[in-house]
Amino acid sequence: MNDTINAPITILLVDDHTLLRSGVKLLLQRNPQFLVVGEAANGLDGIALAGQLQPDVVLMDLNMPGLSGVEALQQILLEWPEMVVLMLTVSENAADLGAALRAGARGYLLKNIEAEQLGQAILRAAAGESVIADAMTAKLVSQFRSGQAAPEADYDKLTPREREAMACLAQGMSNKEIARQLDVAESTVKIHVQNILKKLKLSSRVQIAVYAVERNLGK
Repeated sequence: MNDTINAPITILLVDDHTLLRSGVKLLLQRNPQFLVVGEAANGLDGIALAGQLQPDVVLMDLNMPGLSGVEALQQILLEWPEMVVLMLTVSENAADLGAALRAGARGYLLKNIEAEQLGQAILRAAAGESVIADAMTAKLVSQFRSGQAAPEADYDKLTPREREAMACLAQGMSNKEIARQLDVAESTVKIHVQNILKKLKLSSRVQIAVYAVERNLGK
């Protein structure tokens, strides 16, 4: 991945619709902050190109023939855990949203998104934030409340340091930013995040953030 100061964010497009890929590429490359470095028409090719190109962000369709977007996402994050993957889909199904977030997607965007909003979402995701389409936010919170939220007693199991890490997650900080904020190693932050997930019985950073925000713990 490109860490050069002021270098454009490199993007890999994975979608089985050629016209859509061409349109998204054209829109993004009007902005000097972005550089589309590759395109794939299916999940398997997307995985291969992700390894070859090491993009900063992967824009992944959800429903593709053969390997689905969620399956490709899982394989990519298994090999390259720090890679940012955003789902770009037509599906407004809450189950699809939940599956993508549980698999580790940094965000879930709808294909009717405005060009400017897409650009802002990519910038935020590359900076470590989780980005969810406005139309899906209520479904996320509803799904979270309907059985995935941890009992309040579980919050008491968190150490003071884990609570500080949770507050940082609620503010959309990346592991690197949290490490800087707490003055610890990035590997220590990863351990804190895993402990929070386990203790609160959650399955993603997004769920941690929602849990914290709902309880005003993000300060």
